Amino acid sequence: MDWQVLTRELSLYLESQVRVGLFGSGVGLSLVLGFGVAYACYYLSSIAKKPQLVASNERFCRFLEEYCPVVTETYYPTIWCWEGRVQTLLRPFITSRPQVQYRNELIRTADGGQISLDWFDNNDSLYYPDASTRPTVLLLPGLTGTSKESYILHMIHQSETLGYRCVVFNNRGIAGEELLTPRTYCAANTEDLEAVIHHIHNLHPSAPFMAAGVSMGGMLLLNYLGKTGRDTPLMAAAIFSAGWNVFESVESLEKPLNWLLFNYYLTTCLQSSIKKIQRR
Repeated sequence: MDWQVLTRELSLYLESQVRVGLFGSGVGLSLVLGFGVAYACYYLSSIAKKPQLVASNERFCRFLEEYCPVVTETYYPTIWCWEGRVQTLLRPFITSRPQVQYRNELIRTADGGQISLDWFDNNDSLYYPDASTRPTVLLLPGLTGTSKESYILHMIHQSETLGYRCVVFNNRGIAGEELLTPRTYCAANTEDLEAVIHHIHNLHPSAPFMAAGVSMGGMLLLNYLGKTGRDTPLMAAAIFSAGWNVFESVESLEKPLNWLLFNYYLTTCLQSSIKKIQRR
């Protein structure tokens, strides 16, 4: 995007929307134009950027650039809502929710626990009509998240267009399911995820198997990958918005503004899930 073209178009738009007589003179228009140009320059120079690739070796970096060309493109966030915290706060109110029909499955764990899996089988897949070889994507929501989260629904919608099958991993005690054990879940404990991955792989051993985790789901998936290494049946994995350094993440959440906007809400959701279990 050319800076001069953008600033010129912005100036013409503002001239058509703001009267020259603002505040009794052309001063108001000049201020608006000046602010608009300054904002556009700041947006293009400091906000719109290409992703920074961090790879273990140059070969993997070239692989990403070839097969995931989006990582080489400049990312232009919504011009009026580019700050991460504002995006997080507004998402529940302005994001659409695609309709997804799930097939629920409950599996038992070795300690007597219960895990809820929500399947989107995509039986109408044109690219992979054979269910035995249809690629499967395991999705892990964030803290207290379930298969009903809008970002999960959109991930399934995108996977549907590619012909993939999806299954959402709902942590034990979440999504309205009964908690059968004295323990719930933790990003550092991968036992439940290991059981789920083993179960799905046994059901579809010939299908390519992938996983994607968001926030705490991403932390859980990372811990699993670090533990199992190449022994995992997963062919690929993607992590979104995970706390790479838990201690720094906790310190950041405890800051007054972040505590008010996020930490209090997260804590309330956790308390609510525990209280629901206590009432059963």
